[in-house]
Amino acid sequence: MKRIIDLTLTLKHGMRGVAFETKYTRANKGWNAQTLHLYSHCGTHLDAPIHFEASHKTVTDIPLHRCISPAWVVNLAGIAPGALITVSDLGRISEKIQPGESLLIRTDWSERLGTPEYYAALPRVSRELAQWCVAHSITMLGVEPPAVADPKNIPEITEIHKILLAADIIIVEGLTNLKALTQEKVLFMAFPLKIEAGDGAPVRALAIENEGIDDLV
Repeated sequence: MKRIIDLTLTLKHGMRGVAFETKYTRANKGWNAQTLHLYSHCGTHLDAPIHFEASHKTVTDIPLHRCISPAWVVNLAGIAPGALITVSDLGRISEKIQPGESLLIRTDWSERLGTPEYYAALPRVSRELAQWCVAHSITMLGVEPPAVADPKNIPEITEIHKILLAADIIIVEGLTNLKALTQEKVLFMAFPLKIEAGDGAPVRALAIENEGIDDLV
């Protein structure tokens, strides 16, 4: 029996880059509706190559079939704030993963959402790991922090994004609820809003657990 796990942060008014305002109400218009103001990298989102000018590809240039793939889950719960994530942290998964598959890094960092540490002390993807992902033709790299590298360190965040995005690796940031996964390998999906010329977009990310996961793609 398939089990579907939602890995998406709920967008709420007041979150970084998120604001809602009432447009209509049932009383004055006949229905309820809101106007949504969304930063292109708010909540759970993906990055398009144009985000760091790794290429001119935008959100709409990402084929939908690349937004779904088998993914290996690396459990790094309890990782230290600010830690660099290296290939050795992947353990035996580094020997199992195949070209075209994806990598999800569980850190439980989403539990720090709303605290200063969430942005200021996030664990980061190392240059070594980014290059390893390229060498192994990873499809998507998903992380719980809001970025794969330190947003305060422009050279670092630029380098890591460019390494990954230049190789057409889809970066999914701001994942949550990875602790609910019970399998080492899942079917992962992250479908973005279809935004013209988008440098990134919020996604609905989910995982499916099933014994025959490779037969679903």
